[in-house]
Amino acid sequence: MNGILLIAKPKGITSHDVVDRVRRITGERTVGHAGTLDPLAEGLLIILIGRDATRRQAEFMAGEKEYVATVHLGAVSDTDDAEGTIEMTKPKAQIPNEIQINATLKRFTGEIQQVPPVYSAIKLKGRKAYELAREGTTPVIEPRTVEIKEIELLEYAYPLLRIRVVCGKGTYIRSLARDIGRTLGCGAYLTALTRTRSGAFHLDDAVSLDALTPENWISFILPLPAHGQMKE
Repeated sequence: MNGILLIAKPKGITSHDVVDRVRRITGERTVGHAGTLDPLAEGLLIILIGRDATRRQAEFMAGEKEYVATVHLGAVSDTDDAEGTIEMTKPKAQIPNEIQINATLKRFTGEIQQVPPVYSAIKLKGRKAYELAREGTTPVIEPRTVEIKEIELLEYAYPLLRIRVVCGKGTYIRSLARDIGRTLGCGAYLTALTRTRSGAFHLDDAVSLDALTPENWISFILPLPAHGQMKE
């Protein structure tokens, strides 16, 4: 069996947890995913089943992603999201208004330099950054170029900011939230994240884990698309 499953990942579990559950339901051993979602995040997770599918993991991961994110202003987190230690901040200026918010979001459109979160799986001399951070070491992570194709303000009522982001491979929305707060001078961290699209695949077409059974899972399998047909 070779194909893909579009899973609507719930909050509170890892992407690897989803892979393990799919293995148990399907009985297939060669299972992977195309693009990690943190436990805090929910939404579309592309599950690859079979050797032909998993060999194309990089191809599936290369497509642009779309997210809806909720950002909490006026505080910071050591993990850049709600799972870390939260510290309230004192704004350097008045509470930002919607005009300032939109102007700030525009500054993050296009190719930007972004430093991944300290608590991330970025490897430094063979070790993951989060492993070093948990040992009390502050990893030095170099900035890298990522592309933010679109940012749209969906809702704003201080301290919560809700945005839609379309971005390229390797973008950390946690880092984007952190940097938006720094630019506004009030600090910020990510409180909620939903991936709504990955390449040509949409969350609306995904199935929940609870809906999958050993009897019906094969009916949700999608055939592997031809090479080069996974980007919108």
